[in-house]
Amino acid sequence: MAKRFGGKFSPDGQQSAGSRKEAPRARVTTGSDGRVKLLYLPAVILAVTSLNEGPVMLVAGLAGAAVLTLAAWLLQEGLQAEAAYHARKVARRPALPRKMLASALTGAGVAIAAYTGDTGIGGAILYGIAAAGLHTATFGVDPMTDKRMEGVDTFQQDRVARVVDQAEAHLDVMKRQIEAVSDRRLSERVEDFQIIARRMIRTVEEDPRDLTGARKFLSVYLMGARDATVKFADLYTRNKDAEARANYEALLDDLEHNFAARTDKMMLDDRSDMDIEINVLRDRLKREGVSLKPKGNE
Repeated sequence: MAKRFGGKFSPDGQQSAGSRKEAPRARVTTGSDGRVKLLYLPAVILAVTSLNEGPVMLVAGLAGAAVLTLAAWLLQEGLQAEAAYHARKVARRPALPRKMLASALTGAGVAIAAYTGDTGIGGAILYGIAAAGLHTATFGVDPMTDKRMEGVDTFQQDRVARVVDQAEAHLDVMKRQIEAVSDRRLSERVEDFQIIARRMIRTVEEDPRDLTGARKFLSVYLMGARDATVKFADLYTRNKDAEARANYEALLDDLEHNFAARTDKMMLDDRSDMDIEINVLRDRLKREGVSLKPKGNE
């Protein structure tokens, strides 16, 4: 297999193929990461302040802290799912409404926290309702409808959504496995490959007719890449095998080349199909007696 040039004086981490620059880095981020992290703080405070209370209040405080922690985690997952949903042109709504569950759990956690103080049951419930409402007003609710493209049948779009979800899951596993190795260069190499793979994903989303040609790449090949990454990460973490690393990087090179070539072919075929449709339409208009020349050239 071909290996990428590298060495002491090589520009490590820079992209050698022009196709790597064609797709933006598809890292899912949200503007609420800082606020979500702050939501873990009330759970810690509640757990600490409950330690000096009686057994009943201690158990209630720890239960409230657990509920608030779960709510913050669900919110974080919900925001990431929402960002991925908005980043895609074809997407299914989240199967689990994490943000709405987070709002409900936040209300429950605040109610438990209020009850452990001097507030009675009625006051605790009111505090919980207020907290849930403020949480919903701040972070919103989960997407409730599927995103679809006009002119494409529902069955085809569902097929694309399933394949895309599966492909993204494979890429996420690859990222997590390589991050566990704690090697910046390897992380960047995997991220470079993910850019190329997500370029194909975006192409399929824009035109679901490309799914037939891309399905093997987005399912079989990505699954193989995921499995190879898991095995490599386990081996390299144990003994830092240089040969295994070289083979893995060569595999990434081959995958990048094949994914980029297939995506370019799909885009070229799309252009050819468009040209054919334009020519057919032009001939049809001529037969109907419609002139396509500007009036000034007649």
